[in-house]
Amino acid sequence: MEPSIAVELAVRYLLVMLFFPFSALDKILNFRGAVGQAREIAPSEGVATLLILAGLFVEIVMPLGILTGTADRLAALVMAGYCMVTALLWKQFWKPGDFWQAGDSKARGLFWDFLKNFSLAGGFLLLTIGTDAGSAAAFLADPFGSSHPYSRLQ
Repeated sequence: MEPSIAVELAVRYLLVMLFFPFSALDKILNFRGAVGQAREIAPSEGVATLLILAGLFVEIVMPLGILTGTADRLAALVMAGYCMVTALLWKQFWKPGDFWQAGDSKARGLFWDFLKNFSLAGGFLLLTIGTDAGSAAAFLADPFGSSHPYSRLQ
């Protein structure tokens, strides 16, 4: 493997490794606990289970698309949305009411997780639209296309 291809793959893996395999594996090994966490916002056990299964799909399939370069820009867009939605639904730092409390607080812990999710979303959006207008136009012209990340490095 050419060094530039290995670097591209490594950088992409750094972006997705939180989800694939770690978060996905945690959901699989602790499925009941994950459903319990989803119950915080879901109206029923069935809806919570569907949310976790949808999360598993996103956390496995989208990172694989990003890593392989298969519809990687669309996969990155889905991951950006996933990060933002999970931040808004489960990292609600404004709810505990102890943000300004001296010492550690639940709200500040949630705040850093909230920011982490939105920062990850920014990284995924860079994969989606790139850093210039031409990249954004290319994505809009063919959202299911691949950026062919490894072919341009040879």
